Amino acid sequence: MKLYYVPGACSLADHIVLEWVGAPYEATRMSYKDIKSANYLAINPGGMVPLLEHGDLKLTENAAILGYLADLYPEAGLLGDGSPRARAEVSRWLAFLNSDVHYAFKPIFSPRRFIDDQSLADVVSDTARLHARKLFERLDARLEGRDWLTGARSVADPYLFVVLRWADAKQVDLQGMDNLARFKSRMDADEGVRKALQAEEGVPV
Repeated sequence: MKLYYVPGACSLADHIVLEWVGAPYEATRMSYKDIKSANYLAINPGGMVPLLEHGDLKLTENAAILGYLADLYPEAGLLGDGSPRARAEVSRWLAFLNSDVHYAFKPIFSPRRFIDDQSLADVVSDTARLHARKLFERLDARLEGRDWLTGARSVADPYLFVVLRWADAKQVDLQGMDNLARFKSRMDADEGVRKALQAEEGVPV
């Protein structure tokens, strides 16, 4: 298996899961220039990361890759106990992170893409931070009395870890969200997380 990633991007979630399941894999570091190159666009016309190559399969979309890895390695238990209800719970929180929380960062990362009057860029990004905080409040409430989003470790948790790192980097106010702080500390100390970060960013293991 080969994972194409950009450091700091949501592809980190897939990188972490590859470590958690113990799969043999190759990680290929890309830049934002690389993913728009003709060679990369030939295998991934979307020009984005992540991309997972597995044999003749070229799989895009973070949520799809996370689900695929969990299905390939069911012994890792990253889709709950395998029951329809447990899988639905993982899918629910994975979808929330992918469609709501991830999307909420777009006007924070690139506010000028969303307006004609460029003088309003700071207003757009500040408003988006307030919206993102409300989404994180839901996640903090969900973690009350839980170590993991669905009660057991799942493929949704690395995605939450990624967006928490974005929140730190982009000054989204998470003050008072102690459950999220405990979750992030637990992930920071996780061996698989540390190995993925070391590979991507040189963070010591």
